[in-house]
Amino acid sequence: MNSNAFKAGLKDGVPIGLGYFAVSFSLGIIAKKAGLSAIQGFFASLFGLASAGEYVVFVLMAAKASYLETFVVSLITNARYLLMSCALSQKFDEKTSLGHRLGVGFGITDEVFGITVGRPGKIQPAYNYGALISCAPAWAIGTALGIVAGEILPIRVVSALSVSLYGMFIAIFIPPARKDKFMAGIIVACFAASYIFSTLEVFSGISSGTKTIILTVVISSVAALIKPVKDEEEVCDAA
Repeated sequence: MNSNAFKAGLKDGVPIGLGYFAVSFSLGIIAKKAGLSAIQGFFASLFGLASAGEYVVFVLMAAKASYLETFVVSLITNARYLLMSCALSQKFDEKTSLGHRLGVGFGITDEVFGITVGRPGKIQPAYNYGALISCAPAWAIGTALGIVAGEILPIRVVSALSVSLYGMFIAIFIPPARKDKFMAGIIVACFAASYIFSTLEVFSGISSGTKTIILTVVISSVAALIKPVKDEEEVCDAA
């Protein structure tokens, strides 16, 4: 295992963990309404690692939905992670074992995907393991503490804590945008398209997760056609 990559993952995962702790605290309040204990909420978040996915599951549990309904809705809500996995699969070294591929895939979240895809070169599983160790426990502990606290804290306070997660997103995509004008243009296009999708009535019946998948596929495909990224072998041949 690459110790330098592991340490880098631990370091990069700390701010993600702080954001996760704040957001999962409010998620814990929802889990309490669904009847989960602090221990149950802890392990649900530790092995789930999905904000919207867990929220949907907890809401369905509170509504006493069937297992089939819960499975289908959870699958749709988390479908974007399939897309992220396909994107990261292109960055694996051919010699990477199936076990490491599954390990990296288990720890894919929106934020971990962001810091992983932004790293140059091939994926180093040690980096992802380090990031996962930093942020996953914070997500699980925050959920458990949210269940314990229940509704003691005012809703405004809980909502305010989630702002840190948006700041973390900004910290992920601003540095690459400053270095690459094309990347900056793509980010602006993403914001504009997301706003259009959220305001037009024709898209009102589409879930947020499905909208994310559609926008990601369309925008990334257009960007790849306009400015394809050369493989390392192509760069070496050109040199």
